[in-house]
Amino acid sequence: MARVAARVSDWFGAALWGVIQSGSIIVVLIGWELLARSGLFTAFLLPTLSSVLARVVEDAVSGLLFLDLSVTLYRAVLGFAIAAAAGVALGILIARIPSIHWLFDPIVSIGFPMPKVAFLPVFMLWFGVYDLSKVSMIVFNAIFPVIAATVAGTQGVDKHMIWSARSLGAKERDILREIILPAALPQILTGLQVALPTALIVAIVTEIIMGGDGLGASMIRASRYADSPGVFAGIVEIAAAGWLVIKSVEAIRRRLLVWHQETQAVSTV
Repeated sequence: MARVAARVSDWFGAALWGVIQSGSIIVVLIGWELLARSGLFTAFLLPTLSSVLARVVEDAVSGLLFLDLSVTLYRAVLGFAIAAAAGVALGILIARIPSIHWLFDPIVSIGFPMPKVAFLPVFMLWFGVYDLSKVSMIVFNAIFPVIAATVAGTQGVDKHMIWSARSLGAKERDILREIILPAALPQILTGLQVALPTALIVAIVTEIIMGGDGLGASMIRASRYADSPGVFAGIVEIAAAGWLVIKSVEAIRRRLLVWHQETQAVSTV
């Protein structure tokens, strides 16, 4: 009985803390509803939150929400997975091999801060307006933070650890697997945490511009028919999807870094 009471108490405390952390969001949502009902804006310019949520429920019941969400997440996750695999591999090569560093470092330095969405018309000319173009655009945008984080993490590994392993006869493959990757993993995961929301954002942008299926395409269709609740429902749905993606990545990070000091520090707070 005491265990059950302790679990209920822990669950209640966690729920209460979650409400406290979401306080600013709750305030914004309440402010939205009150402002929409104040008469300062027409229902077309600012529909009430309740009507928008009703539209979200309607889309969920009809299955349209889950269809669009699955298509958008498919593109975003596929593009992110390609960018993650290629970015980590290329980042390690840049950090470890001088000739690769000489070749790719200037490209990454220029490409990282550049607004790569400007290349969208080029990708549309090259690959059309279907999934190949959209996924390629996602990879092109998401790969740069992964490369930069991997290079920084790999170069930050203590050289004395690598020298000691070599002096003991360790092969380069073993050094990479046993020393470099674990030591660079926190920074690599930080790059991945930046890349995944970027992939989702670019997926939405490509759907808005190119059309087809997905959350972005559904939202732009609603705007063409002057369906204001549909547009705001799309915004809410995209925000919810982004929140789920971010929280999922945070949970995966804690799982992978259960041995790391940052996870241990959080668990003791």
